[in-house]
Amino acid sequence: MKSLLALFALVALPVMAAEPTLYGRYEYIALPEIGGEVLKAKMDTGALTASLSAKDIETFTRDGEDWVRFRLGTKDASNKVYEHKVARISKIKSRSDEEDEGESTEVAKRPVVDLELCLGDVKRTVEVNLTDRSNFNYPLLIGAKALREFGAAVNPARRFTADKPDC
Repeated sequence: MKSLLALFALVALPVMAAEPTLYGRYEYIALPEIGGEVLKAKMDTGALTASLSAKDIETFTRDGEDWVRFRLGTKDASNKVYEHKVARISKIKSRSDEEDEGESTEVAKRPVVDLELCLGDVKRTVEVNLTDRSNFNYPLLIGAKALREFGAAVNPARRFTADKPDC
């Protein structure tokens, strides 16, 4: 009987390990590749990709590959310029465009980079598109793809449930 219980425990272990970590609607996230900045982020299951507030976004070519140069677009950001290899260009259609049935819709093209993000004590590399979010309360939006990378579930009634980033 003990052997059967031990076998059951071993078989059930991967299922138990797959349980998501519960985070709040807002969390602190560190950006190790962007000067170790710690930003307040909105965990948004309705968005697909993550978005980082950036300004002076400029794409260029280096050694035959697409790169992007930008400054962090937050209130307290330094004027430091960051350069990152472009993973892809995303095409974003705004919600207001979707409501205008008779008009042609404009698609915004945003550079997407692979960035390391640190949430609590978990570090993951996720796709992040760069755009000006200076009119939003949170300079970093974490979408569904990134939430999956972190094995995260979101409780919208909670806020800042993870410890300060420590990766």
